[in-house]
Amino acid sequence: MSAFTSSPAGRNSPPLDSWRLLLREAVKEVFSMMVGAEISVPGQADPPVVREVTGMVGLAGELCGVLCVRCSKSCASKIAAKMLAVPVTEAASHMSDAVGEICNMVAGNFKAKIDGLQDKCMLSVPTIIIGGDYEVFSPAVGDRIELPFLFEAEAIWIGLDVRS
Repeated sequence: MSAFTSSPAGRNSPPLDSWRLLLREAVKEVFSMMVGAEISVPGQADPPVVREVTGMVGLAGELCGVLCVRCSKSCASKIAAKMLAVPVTEAASHMSDAVGEICNMVAGNFKAKIDGLQDKCMLSVPTIIIGGDYEVFSPAVGDRIELPFLFEAEAIWIGLDVRS
């Protein structure tokens, strides 16, 4: 089974509704396993997008695109603290590594959930951006999945941009 479906225009496109569910499941599994904590889906309103720390992992092969994790420095430090089992004050210097590892693990877990994609899609080394004054531009037309989560009452946004 292909990871993509054919659209009326003949273009291969991802089945976004099912992928949205798979991505949500991958995020929850990675946080449970790597952070040792539950991550929740916000109730009614989406939390604000905070992009003080952004992790990105590229996908290449049968699935091409970028998976991003965006959160505040405070949230990234809390993630690092949980992963390393140290106080938040000690973990701040490890927030980039922690967000990069979470991003990498979510991308790997997500692609493993899609039949036939595991060996046909490679992941890049994570890239981390610290600071919020930036824009990401991709000339490739594609689809986007964006999911909000809450970790210890702080917003985390997971985005998947798929190139067609």
